[in-house]
Amino acid sequence: MYPIDFFWRAAARWPERIAIDAPEGAIRYDTLAARVTALAAALVALDPAAQSRVGICAKNSADHITALLAVLACGKIWVPLNPKSTHPELRRITNATEPSILVLDTDCAPLLDGTPGARIHTQGPDGEVPTVAALVARHADAARPVIDLPDTATQAIKFTGGTTGAPKGVMQPYRAWLANIANQIQAWGFDEHERYIVAAPITHGTSTYILPILAQGGCHVILEGAGAEAVRTAFRERGGTVCFMPPTLVYMLMALPGATRADFPQLRRLIYGGAPMPPEKIREVREFFGPVLGTTYGQTEAPQILTVMRPEDFEDEHNWAAVGRTTWFSDVAIMAPDGRLLPTGEVGEVVARGDLLMAGYWRLPEKTAETLVDGWLHTGDRGLIDERGYLYLKDRLKDMVITGGFNVYPVDVENALGQHPAVHECAVFGLPDDKWGESVQAAVQLRPGQTATEAELVAFVRERLGPVQTPKRIHFHESLPRSPVGKVLKTAVRDLALAAA
Repeated sequence: MYPIDFFWRAAARWPERIAIDAPEGAIRYDTLAARVTALAAALVALDPAAQSRVGICAKNSADHITALLAVLACGKIWVPLNPKSTHPELRRITNATEPSILVLDTDCAPLLDGTPGARIHTQGPDGEVPTVAALVARHADAARPVIDLPDTATQAIKFTGGTTGAPKGVMQPYRAWLANIANQIQAWGFDEHERYIVAAPITHGTSTYILPILAQGGCHVILEGAGAEAVRTAFRERGGTVCFMPPTLVYMLMALPGATRADFPQLRRLIYGGAPMPPEKIREVREFFGPVLGTTYGQTEAPQILTVMRPEDFEDEHNWAAVGRTTWFSDVAIMAPDGRLLPTGEVGEVVARGDLLMAGYWRLPEKTAETLVDGWLHTGDRGLIDERGYLYLKDRLKDMVITGGFNVYPVDVENALGQHPAVHECAVFGLPDDKWGESVQAAVQLRPGQTATEAELVAFVRERLGPVQTPKRIHFHESLPRSPVGKVLKTAVRDLALAAA
């Protein structure tokens, strides 16, 4: 069985149900199945090779979902390309994966200038570059492609932790997607009445909810517009029952003018992820929305749901600092530096094994060997597991900032800042932020005789890395604090910035 089979079975069982509720109209399961079949056949016609890569660079839309399902349906590998990224960042990803086909929104075309591969546009007139709709019409009578691959074959390559130098492409196999689908359905009790509000990007966390919702005959609701107001409108007027979003968006919804629980009449599962939610915020969110809050813990290397905190788990305030208990098909443990598994209550590195794990990093065997050791995934997080099986994260071994649900690696920002001619040295770190969870900040020491303003440096980084990785603040130092051997003391730099804030 393959992940796409969950969708085929749902389409056969509920052909007349609505699979996608988009601003341009509703799409039934049987209609969506026909479109996916036709587009999958078109992809095979463009490139018959199994396991070739297809990059999708698009905003959330019905065509985006159709294209993703078509990639899954024909045995190819999905490479998500964030439309909010920069041209250099996407070029690194496409250079690494060499997609033979690119599906993109027309306004994303400049981001992929110079990238090889056949192009398909999600919308617009059918011209030199065919559209999804035109290819669906052209292959309307095609048979459904047949997949013949092992469950260890790669379903998707998602990138993490490297926008400078060689990025790390996480190879997510069929077995990991199957485990995720089963876990999502079991954890949240999805059924045919679900109306999932597509708020977070499909290129990121939302992708792990596409098939679980469709498998149960539910409906994906595409926003009309963007931002918190569009999300509220979708819940209020279009019957949203469930949504995954970063804590940032949860806070924005509560802060909307006149916002009340009545704006979310059918909501029964509000799942946050991508960043922690402090206990005081958990209290505020539960007071506003009621007992619907849930969260999961995972990584790109073990997508989305190694552990889960259901709404009933949040009933006990002692659990609020936890990230839940282990889900099906996985083991989660705490390991000492010498490789020993530690007993209940002891702090060490969080490790995991089982079906949910990645196959490795794309064309990076040495990095794979460092991360997957004797079947255990080394997450880089420190934590403990209590006597009831709840996992508590204490800190991160990896130097990473989680802002608005996105992972930012300070070394990438430091490398970009260091390219400015006025910057002698810099240190990038995260500070707690009510809106973003953490905000990216930088401490900078300028070269003697050089000048640069905060606005100038912010613009410099933004042009190279995009808005997510751009520091919200630049702190200038005549001399950065250093160790006796001259190494910048990032903890001291961060403490100074925290005191100033």
